[in-house]
Amino acid sequence: MRADAAAVLDQNWTGRSTVPSRSLYPHQWSWDSAFIAIGLRHVSVERARTELESLLQAQWADGRIPHIAFSPDVPRDAYFPGPDFWQARSAGGTETSGIVQPPIHALAAWLTYQADPADQGFLERVYPGLVAWHGYLRDRRTLGDAGLVAIVHPWESGMDNSPAWDSPLARVTPAPAGSFVRRDTDHAAAGDRPTDLDYGRYVELAATYRDHGYDDRETPHAFAVEDPCFNALLICSEHALADIAVTLGQDPAPHRQYAAELTDALIERLFTDGIFRARDLRAGDLIPADTVAGLIPLAVPGLPVADELLATAVGPRFRLGEARLVPSYDLTADDVDPDRYWRGPSWFNTAWLIHRGLVQLKQTSYADALRADVLTLARTTNFAEYLNPFTGEPHGAQSFSWTAALALDLAEA
Repeated sequence: MRADAAAVLDQNWTGRSTVPSRSLYPHQWSWDSAFIAIGLRHVSVERARTELESLLQAQWADGRIPHIAFSPDVPRDAYFPGPDFWQARSAGGTETSGIVQPPIHALAAWLTYQADPADQGFLERVYPGLVAWHGYLRDRRTLGDAGLVAIVHPWESGMDNSPAWDSPLARVTPAPAGSFVRRDTDHAAAGDRPTDLDYGRYVELAATYRDHGYDDRETPHAFAVEDPCFNALLICSEHALADIAVTLGQDPAPHRQYAAELTDALIERLFTDGIFRARDLRAGDLIPADTVAGLIPLAVPGLPVADELLATAVGPRFRLGEARLVPSYDLTADDVDPDRYWRGPSWFNTAWLIHRGLVQLKQTSYADALRADVLTLARTTNFAEYLNPFTGEPHGAQSFSWTAALALDLAEA
């Protein structure tokens, strides 16, 4: 399995970064690169460093790390929305998208450093960009009144068509049919992907943001949501920035303070019925959809409600220890779909995050069982993008980079 996983990362390596999939995702994706670096550190620490540093070269002057850095070597129409749609560039001139993805990068940088602690130069190079990235989120994306960071597009959650986004998306008038051409269904079954209606709404949201110059204060965001996964990963990365700061002789206190404030706000604003739920800032309410995003705070160090959250994970909604990996949506919901993108299937990256939380909580039996499931399914599905939580049947792309990378990391655990 280790050799096969390393081979996947080799075949998807471009020389400066790793594409998630040669067919479906032929550019560099933000949180993919973070997960990939976590596994790459066991193959080549140098490549893991390059993965993260190349992504930071796509950072904007305002500090945001865009969710896609486009490769000039890939045909411009190979992926939609491509660079001609986004019309965006980084401070260094890289063509990018204009939205972001969950901020797990500082944690990935810290773990990469730990694979070779003799090289502090890496931390010195990435620390300023990571601080600026978190500063952008804190200063420009705190759209509510409790301090949590908001996402302004479903793609920013990383869980693109989660059922949690159905109600806020219903406010969005979709881009006209025929005004865009999807490329994802060229490489994956249409029944596994978001619907054309949802895709039209994604395009409309992105176009509105683009047409307002990606200005968070001026854009009339029809979609503005406090997502528990996004904020939980920001907390984890703030803890990592504190560790990096100590190593570099900097003051860790601001990072620890921000992490503590976010943790308090996360619980106060989003925790209910034993799980974290997203808050729709336009409607002002919690969204009554229980998704795997609501379990990701298990990875937050010292989470006060961890025992209640674990009880939900092992209960009938997610059946941790019974289902394959961790389902992306409440298995008791009437509209759960075990095969459609983020509406029920299990994913390897969310399983990795929950495993990390289980280890921190010293839940050894659950952690060991989940680790074993990841390693088995990564091998038997040819490193699939995601899978059916009941049968383990693979869906989406195969030879998927973060699946290979995170399996490698757990193989070394």
